[in-house]
Amino acid sequence: METTPVTDAPSSAGWTPDQPLVRLVDVRKSFGSLEVLKGVSMDVAKGEAICIIGPSGSGKSTLIRCINALVPIDSGTIRVEGQEVNDPDLDKLALRRKVGMVFQQYNLFPHRTALQNVMMAPVHVLKQDKAEVEARARTLMAKVRLADKENAYPGELSGGQQQRVAIARALAMRPDVMLFDEVTAALDPETVKEVLVTIRELAEEGMTCILVTHEMGFAREVADHIYFTDAGVIVEHGPPATFFTEPRDPRTRGFLSKIL
Repeated sequence: METTPVTDAPSSAGWTPDQPLVRLVDVRKSFGSLEVLKGVSMDVAKGEAICIIGPSGSGKSTLIRCINALVPIDSGTIRVEGQEVNDPDLDKLALRRKVGMVFQQYNLFPHRTALQNVMMAPVHVLKQDKAEVEARARTLMAKVRLADKENAYPGELSGGQQQRVAIARALAMRPDVMLFDEVTAALDPETVKEVLVTIRELAEEGMTCILVTHEMGFAREVADHIYFTDAGVIVEHGPPATFFTEPRDPRTRGFLSKIL
């Protein structure tokens, strides 16, 4: 097993942008007797796009849910901008302002318009000025190429359009890092591209992105670094240029031979 070298993690107060924005050190997580994460370490720099790939059940989704404190870890450390995610005194709202997340299922409120869905968290959770949030939400709807769908309800939108609304909703919190958990897995093939284009543009603009994906062509094109997980460990990682053409571990080679 290969893991990213790590050093002592900085304190929240001492974090600077030249240090990893997200740092995982020896993260372990079990559900009952099943150990899902077996000592995972990873550094993600500010502005970097990371793709995590691997077979079903390899721990990918659990890993990024731990970063957002949706799943508590059993041991190890996860720090976002120097803040320990596993701290029992953690302000989870403050963390989730920093760490946006988009899921496979869109989870939009069906009785709210697309624009209202984007506005809800900043207005009702963060208590931000409604006029300012609305202006920001309209900008984000245009950014995901849905300016003409602001007044549409989720049931009137395609799956790809709903997923782009979900991305705009996450961006409305002004996060420093975005997590994407198999966001195209539930989409029809013809709507996958429009979602991937939106994510690609975010990465190109410098948003720090951590993506669990099965879209290998997209990972090759967008990622700065690829991590391959299997049975709860990081088997191998590297830049796309070498990862896909010169995999070193037999498990990596076997996985890629089945999907490429």
